Amino acid sequence: MKTQEIFSSALRTLPLVAILRGITPQEASAIGIRLVDAGWRLLEVPLNSPQPLDSIAALAQAHPTALVGAGTVLTVAQVRDVHAAGGQLVVAPNFQPEVVQEAVRLGLVCLPGVMTPTEAFSALAAGAHGLKLFPAEMISPAALKAMRAVLPPETALLPVGGITPANLGAYRAAGANGFGIGSALFQPGLSADAVQSRAQHFASAWAATIEA
Repeated sequence: MKTQEIFSSALRTLPLVAILRGITPQEASAIGIRLVDAGWRLLEVPLNSPQPLDSIAALAQAHPTALVGAGTVLTVAQVRDVHAAGGQLVVAPNFQPEVVQEAVRLGLVCLPGVMTPTEAFSALAAGAHGLKLFPAEMISPAALKAMRAVLPPETALLPVGGITPANLGAYRAAGANGFGIGSALFQPGLSADAVQSRAQHFASAWAATIEA
């Protein structure tokens, strides 16, 4: 399955990005298995984690049906490193045109971070496949709804930052297409069982927004 097809499929089924900040290559195998078993197909290892490229390589090789990549990607060189490691996803906290353009050139799915309509339209013009709304703590559901009203309807909007099973529904009702989940899902040292339990809780919360 091609990179874009995996992303589109995840958006239709369980559009939650697992942000595995701080994960080690030694933890990656067990954590990856539990997340994929729970239905998660979008796995992000931030580049400020220990040996992130090793974790990305291990996860990508073990889970070909998942879209594995990096977060906190700030430079073109880092995009190339992620690609060389087998990553297929580039996520950033900010929008840098050259980062988006290089990711697109290499065939990677790119989700730059934006907070304003100006940034959002600029990122889409650069070729972004979706938009990371960050930090979500500063972007209320009402603000997301206002952005949704002016952006192209097919734009994937994924709030990141402070998202929990309790507030996920409000953002979904405002027009969010998915979410990035960080410390509420994974923290260094957390057992694989605990991560799987949290993953299932989030998956159930997402399913509830569809049924509502």
